[in-house]
Amino acid sequence: MTLRQALAAFDDGAIMRTAFFMLLGVTSTFVVLDIHEIATTKGEALLPGHDPLTTDTPVLPPALTDGTPHAPPVDPASPAEVLRKPITFTLTGGGVLLAEGAIDPGSAGRFAAEIEARGEYVKTITLNSPGGSVDDAITMSSLIRQKKLATLVAEKALCASSCPLIFAGGEVRTAEKDAVIGVHQVFNGSRIRPSPEEAMSSAQITTARIARHLEDMGIGAGLWLKALETPPDRLYYLTPEEMTEFRLTTAKP
Repeated sequence: MTLRQALAAFDDGAIMRTAFFMLLGVTSTFVVLDIHEIATTKGEALLPGHDPLTTDTPVLPPALTDGTPHAPPVDPASPAEVLRKPITFTLTGGGVLLAEGAIDPGSAGRFAAEIEARGEYVKTITLNSPGGSVDDAITMSSLIRQKKLATLVAEKALCASSCPLIFAGGEVRTAEKDAVIGVHQVFNGSRIRPSPEEAMSSAQITTARIARHLEDMGIGAGLWLKALETPPDRLYYLTPEEMTEFRLTTAKP
């Protein structure tokens, strides 16, 4: 029996618990990465990772494949320079707030200030982001749910890496046709490398926080399993059918 077949035999609660313990198991990967990076010296390349705020990595990683990496199923409409900048929030009319750009540390505070300033006018958050800070993404997502807002990824807009955590916060979640939504493993993007013990602790804390948040938002555990299977320099691009299956989307466009 394959892993996927075994998981299909469990209910979502059991799958989430399985995902959690699998994630704990892969914390050794984080430790290996950190040990390797601590040990690297001048001229040696670090192991691959994806950071949308830097200019020497692609804004959009290639798709996860067994062989040659594939391009994303749809090219996002926004140019790289727009997606790479720190996230901004723009009111576009009709109660829609556009959140566009990379999720830099501090994004959640700026988002909260924007929501506070707009009062009850904002009804929908439309996302166009290659991802970034997990902590900020979860905080933004929680505020979206608290305010009972909807989330939207428009046609040819991008929501990748930690961005789907924000998307999950919407009470109503819509991905339009050709929306580009992808997930992968979390990773430590800091230039300061922690000790192996700190890396293990950080990985476990992040694992628990993400798993609990997705469960609280009503998202099926299969989404996080897809992220787990995908290294940080690749993306798993979700199909419309998978978004429905994992309950990431709640409304048809």
